[in-house]
Amino acid sequence: MPETVLVVDDDPAVGRVLSGLLTQAGWRSRWVSSGAQALAELQKLPTDLMITDLRMEGMSGMELLARARAEFPEIPVVVLTAHGTVPIAVEAMKAGAADFLLKPFDREEVLYTVRKALTRAAATAAPPAGTEQLLGSSPGMQEVLDQLRRVAPGASTVLLRGESGVGKELAARALHQLGARRDKPFVAVHCAALPETLLESELFGYEKGAFTGAASRKPGRVELAAGGTLFFDEIGEIPPAIQVKLLRLLQERTYERLGGAETCHTDVRFVAATHGPLEELVKQGRFREDLFYRLNVVPIFIPPLRERREEIPDLARHFCAQDAAANAKSLQLDPRALQLLSAQAWPGNVRELQNFIERLVLFSDGPLIGESDVRRELGRRLGLPSAPAQQGGELSGTLEAQRRQVEREAVVAALQEAKGNRTAAARLLGISRRTFYNKLEEHGLT
Repeated sequence: MPETVLVVDDDPAVGRVLSGLLTQAGWRSRWVSSGAQALAELQKLPTDLMITDLRMEGMSGMELLARARAEFPEIPVVVLTAHGTVPIAVEAMKAGAADFLLKPFDREEVLYTVRKALTRAAATAAPPAGTEQLLGSSPGMQEVLDQLRRVAPGASTVLLRGESGVGKELAARALHQLGARRDKPFVAVHCAALPETLLESELFGYEKGAFTGAASRKPGRVELAAGGTLFFDEIGEIPPAIQVKLLRLLQERTYERLGGAETCHTDVRFVAATHGPLEELVKQGRFREDLFYRLNVVPIFIPPLRERREEIPDLARHFCAQDAAANAKSLQLDPRALQLLSAQAWPGNVRELQNFIERLVLFSDGPLIGESDVRRELGRRLGLPSAPAQQGGELSGTLEAQRRQVEREAVVAALQEAKGNRTAAARLLGISRRTFYNKLEEHGLT
């Protein structure tokens, strides 16, 4: 099924032309003329990418970007801007936009930019909702925080290590906030999210004419991070060809844009993270040894949640308060519920706990989340039958028919619990919005 692109522009001529161009290229496309309409469309219909003008009557493109990033973080946003407002577009990218396009736009550049944004979004899991600060009261996390405070004032490269979901990006952001660069950009590069052909242009930027569709110069993440912190998430996924250029960037603080001959200099602090054993990748010849030593100047290991169980009650209360406020609820966790949560292994670490608490909050009817609520959600997580699935009557027919019956009832139950909010229902089921919409169509629930 082709991806769907939402075009937002208060100029009907621009909106219709751009939407038509995308449709001709094989994507599904729809156009709306205001930010308010765009938010309504994002809520109602599956969307894989949004392109929005920056200057519009009513809600501006920057306001729409902020709302979309908060409410639909899995949907990448490309901004449209006139030639004279490129600095504003760069600010939009720092605020979370995936890319920008210049007016009047070039057909090939539009297609290239859309493909790049969709490729990156398809390869990237929905980012975990972050917290304002790195929470951690256990001795292990206090040691981590002490190390971050000690190295923050300098410019040494830091390598954060630990399992997926332990909070490495939060640690990187804490390091940035504790240092002298806190007022400058924090820019993340998710190395596993892009293929080699797109990663280089995303990292270093490109010059006009560097390839088909490059109708103007675009800044890369290195340039956007000037004066601040550049964070490489899952650094072990960097392809060998890019490793060579990254080594030069770390050693000399210089690089060239794709298709350019000018040597650019940068002043950024490098922070990298990995959940895998880089030493093994070096032995296998998949990761350069000299690059490893350049990155491993200050290694900081973040312990998994199972080694700091004493933090689970505080983390659970924090996430409960955060999610309750977001859903206009007033909720607390019963002590027995906290005890049961603390007894779990949480192989997905803090990220898994946070997602679990969000489901508890969304499914809760009363003011107190009890032990039975936790057990119910643990059963759902393990794939055990839930109450809504059993209310549909006895299961009958072939195995496939029974599977479809249970699946349909689970979709209906999630919609009911989320009060019709399809994004929230998808989260409850642990699937993407697009998969959820496909399930609605498959079961005749559209």
